[in-house]
Amino acid sequence: MTIYQSGQLNTNSLNVPDLYVQILKPQTLALNGVASGRIGVVGTATWGAVGAPVIVGGMGDCLAAFGPKQALATDLGTAVNIALAQGASDFRCVRVSDGTDTAATGELSGVTLDAVHTGSAGNAIVATLAQDTIVTTSYTLTVSHAVLGSRTYRGTNWAALAGALAADDTALVRASVPQVAPALAAGTITLAGGTDGGTPGTAAFIGTDGAARTGMYALRGQGCAIGLLHGVSDSAAWTLQAAFGLGEGVYMIATGPAGDTIAGAAAQKAAAGLDSYAVKLMLGDWLWWDDDTNGTMLVPPQAFVAGVLGGLSPEQSSLNRELYGVVGSQKAGLVSSGQAATYSTAELSALFTAGIDVVCNPAPGGAYWAVRGGLNTASDADMNDDSYTRLTNYISETINAGMGAFVGAVITPTLFGDIRAVLLGTLSNMVTGGVLGASTDYAVVCDASNNPQSRTALGYVRADVQVRYQGINRFFVVNLQGGASVTVSTAAPVA
Repeated sequence: MTIYQSGQLNTNSLNVPDLYVQILKPQTLALNGVASGRIGVVGTATWGAVGAPVIVGGMGDCLAAFGPKQALATDLGTAVNIALAQGASDFRCVRVSDGTDTAATGELSGVTLDAVHTGSAGNAIVATLAQDTIVTTSYTLTVSHAVLGSRTYRGTNWAALAGALAADDTALVRASVPQVAPALAAGTITLAGGTDGGTPGTAAFIGTDGAARTGMYALRGQGCAIGLLHGVSDSAAWTLQAAFGLGEGVYMIATGPAGDTIAGAAAQKAAAGLDSYAVKLMLGDWLWWDDDTNGTMLVPPQAFVAGVLGGLSPEQSSLNRELYGVVGSQKAGLVSSGQAATYSTAELSALFTAGIDVVCNPAPGGAYWAVRGGLNTASDADMNDDSYTRLTNYISETINAGMGAFVGAVITPTLFGDIRAVLLGTLSNMVTGGVLGASTDYAVVCDASNNPQSRTALGYVRADVQVRYQGINRFFVVNLQGGASVTVSTAAPVA
């Protein structure tokens, strides 16, 4: 008896009587859906690698990777904090800088210690060298920071300690030992000279798309469903974000400049030529946020919108969803001031007709802060809702993530059946999960009818998938008839 893996045995050429066992791969009945709530954030920070995506699941992760929050509209940590408050929980964060940032440094026992990253957070790094009480030839180097944490290293000379620092991917400092290494001596220093540089320009946030990707392009392949360049209000970046969003299946949340007007925003959008379901453009009516570190801050609305979408299933819209932590807006003023300016129906109509959304109070459901339109910048009414963007991206990315396994297979009726079965199973699971409405809302064709021999002979296989999305209740009309003369009749509701 011989055991073969599937595909290794040609069963049409056997000539020795024997038992042949073939190990077949388990049949794939459906694809597992991709992440639909992961948010890509590009922003500034007081610490951390520049241009590298970092996994963040909470504020502890964010602070450890990027240091204390800044009182800046572009601050990455502030964006994560806001989005977490709305229900998001999965982030890929990219730090950007203007290139003038510097790393903190200090000298301990004749050796220079440099912070591994640039930024002002490095100025709070404390390095202490202490002699061991039992083995007096050994010393302990403790490097600590109130937010970034503490690390401990042991060695009998500076070469050993420097090697231990170099081998630690999480180290806060690196040691530059002179050719003639000084003897170890107890002492303590606090690093200094670290700076954050100036506010980066739009180009830094967009980044470069090459072998070493930076900025927005560093989010390629990270599985983000939502993205934002925090605090970037430059209209020149909108179409670049649209192109990135279309190519990566990312819903980009953009914003206009603080204090913008409806007419100004509409004119800027038209001038930029922005008409894409891949971008949600928020009016530059920035929001007041009560930050636990920096107090009341005026921040762009992007992180609020991204956060609420990140906590919702992909068939859902941001329309009328309550936002948390908002303590005012530029139009309404601070809640504590007693001001309560609101948007008129005419103003909202002008905004939504232009394909621009806004966060305001009240909302259709009551006196709370919410996304008022739930729409993207597409001019096509069939495509301009949040739910279209998110569900289209979700389905296409799920298919893209799993159907490639069929490439290289022999084109047979069995292959057609397997492709159809996986796609149908995937869509059926979406019905079960409430993402799609019913089993009658999708259809898959993959057989000889859409795969003629003239095409399969060239290596082409085609699957046609149709999916009907569930609508979003945007215009709720209640007809009320009242009066003493009204005749009331009741009937069973129609499904």
